[in-house]
Amino acid sequence: MKTASAVTRHALVTGGSRGIGAAIAGTLVGAGFRVTVTGRDATALAEVASRLGGAQRCRAVTMEVADGADVERAMAVAREGFGPVAVLVNNAGQAESAPFARTDTGLFERMLAINLGGVFHCTRAVLPDMLAAKWGRVINIASTAGLVGYAYVSAYCAAKHGVIGLTRALALEYATKGITVNAVCPGYTETDIVKSAVANIVAKTGRGEEEARGELAKGNPMKRLVMPHEVADTVRWLCGEGAASITGQSIAVAGGEVM
Repeated sequence: MKTASAVTRHALVTGGSRGIGAAIAGTLVGAGFRVTVTGRDATALAEVASRLGGAQRCRAVTMEVADGADVERAMAVAREGFGPVAVLVNNAGQAESAPFARTDTGLFERMLAINLGGVFHCTRAVLPDMLAAKWGRVINIASTAGLVGYAYVSAYCAAKHGVIGLTRALALEYATKGITVNAVCPGYTETDIVKSAVANIVAKTGRGEEEARGELAKGNPMKRLVMPHEVADTVRWLCGEGAASITGQSIAVAGGEVM
């Protein structure tokens, strides 16, 4: 449902070209926000923006979240389109798997730069807008990997735990400024990252695709993968006035996997 306040507010979603990010963008456009989607794939971003209403409702801006200077450039472009950013959804992320003994410095630093550094750069860039408005929502798409440990993704887990820590620290720092900061932590979700994980399991174990998908879903008490729109609906709720007292939280969307 659209609200008068949402119609005038600008939401920016990183990693918005597919999967969870595209679902969040669509849900926020439906709620009345003007939405900027960012990412590295200009063609995919343009397709999402066009599908969600074009220049009046949704715009696309390329951005590399791990590059602080590029984040500042992209945020300036986004403001030219829809004005100050009121809602930031830090969704951009990447997962690489490897046993810890084969996790080299490059892999570890990539996971930190994209999954944690990106949240740092983007949040720093939009906080002046929110402070000036005395209203803002920062929503970090973390992962259940930020709440528990998983084998063979130690670098990814470390980065996502960092996102949870940053969320809690910022929530306290800005609690009196009208700004809430929360994390949404999906379990295994029907996205390109999971498709890659399934393909990796098939290649390494010789299992069939359905068996591999079942392996990922078995940790979810509902015995299924999470759907992107379920994550998006949680984000939409956190953007609303009714969630004004929710801050510093890490909300698991995982079918009861994490309690």
